[in-house]
Amino acid sequence: MWLSPEEVLLANALWVTERANPFFVLQRRKGHGRGGGLTGLLVGTLDVVLDSSARVAPYRILHQTQDSQVYWNIACGTSRKEITGHWEWLELNLLQTLSVFENEEDVTTFVKGKVQGILAEENKNKEVKEDEDSGKFKEAELKMRKLFGMPEVEKLVNYYSCSYWKGRVPRQGWVYLSVNHLCFYSFLLGKEVKLVIRWVDVTQLEKNATLLFPECVKVSTRDREHYLSMFLNINETFKLMEQLANIAMRQLLDNEGFSEDKCLPKLKKSLKNVSALKRDLDARAKSERYRSTFQLPKDERLDGHTECTLWTPFNKMHIMGQMFVSNNYICFASKEEEVCNLIIPLREVTIVEKADSSSVLPSPLSISTKNKMTFLFANLKDRDFLVQRISDFLQRTQSRRHHSKEELQNPRSTENEVFPEQCEVSSSGPSTPSPGVILDNTEAAPTATHALMTIFRKEPLEELSSKMAKEKMKEESWNIHFFEFGRGVCMYRTSKTRDLVLKGMPESLRGELWLLFSGALNEMVTHPGYYSDLVQESTGKYNLATEEIERDLHRSMPEHPAFQNEMGIAALRRVLTAYAFRNPNIGYCQAMNIVTSVLLLYCNEEEAFWLLIALCERMLPDYYNTRVVGALVDQGVFEDLTREHLPLLYEWMQELGVISTISLSWFLTLFLSVMPFESAVVVVDCFFYEGIKVIFQVSLAVLEANMEKLLNCSDEGEAMTILGRYLDNVCNKQSTSPPIPHLHALLTNGDDVPLQIDIFELIKSSYEKFGSIRADAIEQMRFKQRLKVIQTLEDTAKRSVVRAILTETAFSIEELEELYLLFKAKHLMSCYWGGSSSAAERHDLSQPYLEQYRIDSEQFRELFVALSPWTCGLHSQVLAGRMFRLLDQNKDSLISFKEFVTGLSGMYHGDFIEKMKLLYKLHLPPALWPEEESALEAAQYFTEDPLADVSHDPATGGEASGQQVQEDAGNGNLKQMKDEKIGSQDYRYHLRIWAREKENPKENIKELTKMNQEQFIEMCKTLYNMFSEDPAEGELYHAIATVATLLLQIGEVGKQFSSPASRRANDMGDHKGLGAQSKEGVSASDQAKAESAQPKPKADCDSDVLSDALKTQMERMKLAECVATKREASAVQLFSDEELRDDTSMSSYSMVSSGSLPCEDISEDTVLVGCERAVGAHGQPSTMDADWSISFEQILASVLTEPALVGFFEKRVVVGPKIAKCKSQRVVERQVSSSSDQELSPSSS
Repeated sequence: MWLSPEEVLLANALWVTERANPFFVLQRRKGHGRGGGLTGLLVGTLDVVLDSSARVAPYRILHQTQDSQVYWNIACGTSRKEITGHWEWLELNLLQTLSVFENEEDVTTFVKGKVQGILAEENKNKEVKEDEDSGKFKEAELKMRKLFGMPEVEKLVNYYSCSYWKGRVPRQGWVYLSVNHLCFYSFLLGKEVKLVIRWVDVTQLEKNATLLFPECVKVSTRDREHYLSMFLNINETFKLMEQLANIAMRQLLDNEGFSEDKCLPKLKKSLKNVSALKRDLDARAKSERYRSTFQLPKDERLDGHTECTLWTPFNKMHIMGQMFVSNNYICFASKEEEVCNLIIPLREVTIVEKADSSSVLPSPLSISTKNKMTFLFANLKDRDFLVQRISDFLQRTQSRRHHSKEELQNPRSTENEVFPEQCEVSSSGPSTPSPGVILDNTEAAPTATHALMTIFRKEPLEELSSKMAKEKMKEESWNIHFFEFGRGVCMYRTSKTRDLVLKGMPESLRGELWLLFSGALNEMVTHPGYYSDLVQESTGKYNLATEEIERDLHRSMPEHPAFQNEMGIAALRRVLTAYAFRNPNIGYCQAMNIVTSVLLLYCNEEEAFWLLIALCERMLPDYYNTRVVGALVDQGVFEDLTREHLPLLYEWMQELGVISTISLSWFLTLFLSVMPFESAVVVVDCFFYEGIKVIFQVSLAVLEANMEKLLNCSDEGEAMTILGRYLDNVCNKQSTSPPIPHLHALLTNGDDVPLQIDIFELIKSSYEKFGSIRADAIEQMRFKQRLKVIQTLEDTAKRSVVRAILTETAFSIEELEELYLLFKAKHLMSCYWGGSSSAAERHDLSQPYLEQYRIDSEQFRELFVALSPWTCGLHSQVLAGRMFRLLDQNKDSLISFKEFVTGLSGMYHGDFIEKMKLLYKLHLPPALWPEEESALEAAQYFTEDPLADVSHDPATGGEASGQQVQEDAGNGNLKQMKDEKIGSQDYRYHLRIWAREKENPKENIKELTKMNQEQFIEMCKTLYNMFSEDPAEGELYHAIATVATLLLQIGEVGKQFSSPASRRANDMGDHKGLGAQSKEGVSASDQAKAESAQPKPKADCDSDVLSDALKTQMERMKLAECVATKREASAVQLFSDEELRDDTSMSSYSMVSSGSLPCEDISEDTVLVGCERAVGAHGQPSTMDADWSISFEQILASVLTEPALVGFFEKRVVVGPKIAKCKSQRVVERQVSSSSDQELSPSSS
């Protein structure tokens, strides 16, 4: 690339001059390329150990003048091709001009100006983002792409100096962390080490310190472990590795790939060695911690934070902490944990003003809200800048607020705005939610506009009067707290707030406090009308999720009176269905009905809906999907916490296998399914305030309370019974509601009357003994377990796919697993390096495992060429395209793994007839494109014998008649099949597909479509290419020439018998002429029939004559070989002109048939063997014979006469070596570059 001119004093130090002229010098770095001796080894080693490996490109161009000792570096290159291009441009455009100048200073000035002009022109169309990366970092990225063959779309995030331990020897080098790969490169004294690991293959990533590996990072894959050490900043490196591995796991989990943030704030100057991607990832990590700390919506992004103090009126103190500012919120967190947290939504702010500074209160800032609260911040470092940023965000909030008012006045404008990302509006009303909204105007069921608990509350019994008094005291305590610390979103949250939560929320305030502490209130207020729109949209819709919801409605707390009538059931149905339509990736999962029913008891429908969103998408991420990944991850975290806090019990319970069994139901339902209702809601109170750590604490407290009994258990069942009875008897003695019988307790009560456990004592014990568990430590453990869980699920999916397809192919289990990994790798490569379709279209998680990963035609070609036993040289690309079209039965331009293996298995393990049948079908539509035939032949094909057309089903090998295919097309069934696939979440679609597969009749070779002349010649062409690399290619060429000649003659005879009767009704003279001409042909036909009926020695005279004729034809048709090759290359578009020119692998026996060429491309002296009508009377080329045809049975019988052909197709081929070769290649796709092997000859003026 061109560089801004820089002075170079020692031009020849560590560099070798390869070309020179009076004004420019082209140099190569010592140690790069071949040779170099000891000096080259030392320079290469120094370049790797020092940072110069990233800074110094291996080639450069210097500008010099004859009398000056100063050189100017004007260009560099990572390959010979690149630097040669710059050199040739200089010679062509500047040399002649520079010779005119008389003053050498003018020459240098002109060259520098010209190069700077080129740079300005190049940078004009580039994105601003690229300019933010420092030049040093860009050179490191170029170095990475060259070393590891990465395309330009693979972005480098950062690179670090480190050592890679190969055995017991550390190799000093550089680790490159890109979006999708971890790469390492080392070059020490001539020994090169390269390592490439895809992030999706990482199963474990941990930082540890051992005696052998001091302070190292261990990267584990399924195959081996890798150790990297001696980092200058190991913490920064490890955090970045974690982020990139997390992105890869997210891609495996739900197709959520990495996309750059285009809205990053621009820096005033470039940071050294920090890319825009690294800044993006750092900003994401900070925003994620910010959202987690203050329970903010998922789309909230942190803009910045600064240290300050906050005046707290409740204790008359200035508290040290940090202020955080984002798009829609101002938040404060004290340095000491739980002293004070504050959230101020910008929608509530009315005034932001700078107060007067003083020695007591320097740089104060006052913020007032609508509910008459004023917050005073001080000790702000850059107050003016902060006020400006807050003002900017406030202006955006005001504009959204006006937009919201307009939309509410014109409701039609929001009919299509269904998802929250499209409804970025703010409410101008108060932060306290309204008591209810009428959501459904249908008369089928009454609508619950209030919490169900208030509607179905029974009058308290006399024995509950004392408890009611305690409940009133709780309410009063909270009212006092509201008065002192504020009410609503802007409340000061202190340790007193947590103490009140641990003592239990009053039932009258529970819904309001759940909304407040979970952050659901913020999302509900900023998206007015969203829930009612979803309800209207989903009413009357039917899919798999709605059916599952209907099935579980009456299983949701059936013991509670609120769900023993249609009002409660209808409310639950609406909330669950609305969420299923909002988030189809989750849809509906078991346990959501239990949690949602509890939410509806204390909230109205809209509030319960937003609480469910907070629960599923923020507080319990990935819990409620089809594979309950989040619950499995937290189950692993719980095992780690048990090992840490209860090591003795952990060892015993691992032997029993209890922890994994009990924890799943505890976490998925927040203890609601295993504890009495009135006790479990107290756990839910604490969960909404403190998050998942409360669930871990209570779980550990339950195990600790039963430790002695559990240690004496002999099996899993006994341990489960002990824990079940304990949880059944956790009671809430302060509850004012009549006790609701717990079904599990009724079923498991024994003879002994167990001791009751007060829920408040249990929670208090959990905080006292396990309160040291920190949220950030949980997130760290979650990351470690997420890698393990997702990779385990991927292995399970692989085994399921192999088991499902094992009986349909002859591949072994090991071969199928290896093929699956190659297929999956090709799919994932398409996801992050682009392709013809998006990742979401290719990886549909709603599909069965066999259909989840799919590849397009280009990727199929690459795998086909690498794995196919039929090696056809350049023709392999064309054959791969035909195989793809044959296997792509549903015409969605994507191939599943099952279809891929079905086609591959036919080539490897089919018998002789099956292989010939597959080869035959590859030269008929739909495998053979209409463009590959002439227009006349295509029309003749579709009108000649429509009843014989077939549609191949690769899954079963069955055939359907052409008539049925035409009827399906006429009735629109093909479109219906496509629509059914789009709506594949409906299980009935899979049942219909299964039924169709079962109904397909067994294949009959007599029903195969006849092949016309051009299709037959295409098949001959494929066979000639297929034999070009076989050891017995001479014998095979002779055999195929004999068979092809015979089949052409058979087709000619068959054409005469299949002519219409009208053709024989001509005048007598013509008839006699035809008879005279065809007499000899009939005798040849009889001979051909005799040859096809029984094997005949190849030494027969007529056979020799026909073979000689075909060989002569081969020599003539070689004239068209160049044209045909060029046509193929243009269709495939995968090979460069240089590769075609340098290709010497084609055999001298190769033949390109005229059937592959348009008629106008065939030379005058080219004739078709055995086809008298191929050439007109004047020697001009004519179209292919439209009446000529051949059947599969005739081809099969003819091929059987040649032992060489039979032996070739019956020869056993093993797929293992091809799989090993494919795996041994570079994991990443290399860019085709022929420049690295070119040699530049030094030239001098």
